[in-house]
Amino acid sequence: MTPEQNKFITLSGPATPLGDLLRQYWQPVAITEELEGERPLKAIKVLGQDLVLFRDEDGRLGLIDRDCPHRGADLAFGRLEDGGVRCPFHGWLFDVNGACLETPAEPKGSSFCKRIKQRAYPVREVGGTIFGWFGPLDADGQAPALPALDCLAAPDSHVFSFKGYLDCNWLQALEVGMDPAHASFLHRYFEDAEADANYGKQFRAHSTDSDLPMTKVLREYDCPDIAVTPSDCGLRITTLRHLDGGDTHVRVTNVLFPQAFVIPLSSTMTITQWHVPIDDHSCYWYAMFTSFAEPVDKPLMREQRLQLYTLPDYMPRVGRHNNWGFDVEEQKTRTFTGMGEDINVHDQWAVESQGRIQDRTREHLGTSDKAIVAYRVMLINQIKKVQKGEAPLALPPLGEGNAGAGPATIDGVAPGGMAPEAYWRDAVERLRAEATWNVPALAL
Repeated sequence: MTPEQNKFITLSGPATPLGDLLRQYWQPVAITEELEGERPLKAIKVLGQDLVLFRDEDGRLGLIDRDCPHRGADLAFGRLEDGGVRCPFHGWLFDVNGACLETPAEPKGSSFCKRIKQRAYPVREVGGTIFGWFGPLDADGQAPALPALDCLAAPDSHVFSFKGYLDCNWLQALEVGMDPAHASFLHRYFEDAEADANYGKQFRAHSTDSDLPMTKVLREYDCPDIAVTPSDCGLRITTLRHLDGGDTHVRVTNVLFPQAFVIPLSSTMTITQWHVPIDDHSCYWYAMFTSFAEPVDKPLMREQRLQLYTLPDYMPRVGRHNNWGFDVEEQKTRTFTGMGEDINVHDQWAVESQGRIQDRTREHLGTSDKAIVAYRVMLINQIKKVQKGEAPLALPPLGEGNAGAGPATIDGVAPGGMAPEAYWRDAVERLRAEATWNVPALAL
């Protein structure tokens, strides 16, 4: 890959080719709990843009540019009052739609404020995640509907949202999630743990239709067969590990174009995770954990993750500044990395240690990287479509009955003699049919 090609697929600011593509999709901008408390206002940066997210007295969400259109003062320090956010500099007041409601220093009877509008962006809140729209609007000035995804169709009781900061470009953060081979090494534990004692933790559950811990499968079968096929949402990745005795471990994951993946957490819970650029050198991951069985234990899952991340900015407690918690003795005896039990730290090291923007001119991709190759080809092609004025790949909208939700994802063991594809399709149908909420059937 040339330096120019690397910039083409990594730089996402305003008026960049990649930035124009990403602005054709809803972007997670915050999680609901960030606006809890007595002052529901937060400065955020997304795709290189400085913004203010707030909730007014009536509970309406607003997402507007951060600089006051009067003389550029910072609205992140504004007063939440009188139906909007008021700039402390001269008292100009803006509502959730960016309309200027008051310019109090102007002469009495002045209509000046009616000519002022702060740029505002559509927002949607679902499942504990707040999404912003930065792309074109339709003829009626409306943003498109959210996409049809299980995490957006599920009841709030069955979805838990969280986020975390990564000190690197969004693309290398995303690419680790579409790489099935790395889990056998980066996330290798030398001992297995009881699944019941590790609720909500990745690779600590048992695979579906088996009593095999995922950790054991990954550790003992480290050369999987990987297949990548285009799908309605982006790419489907099927990873097979052929077990002793004739059974086959089957893991189906998805690249949700352009910047998310959908993977299984356990036999009844999935993860949909976006990687959203803050700027070109940093990003947030946003994860929505969706349960198809019992409601999610949100307090427990939040407590688990706050052991690694600090509030209010969801910054990791380990990173470059302390060598990601690396411990030589642990690397010898407990984990492959020597960086603790949490796979988020493992992934964080893997992507941050590549540099803030990975130099892809120096990499040597192998057969096990076929999903990454396929994704980059897709990304480049979709950027070029937008440059031509064409619409990029998109999921159908979330509509009545949540038709078209998905995509399918599973981690299970197919019995000997059963074709892996037949197995995972059957397992996905069973999961959805036995769900405790109204999950639509998928056309598999």
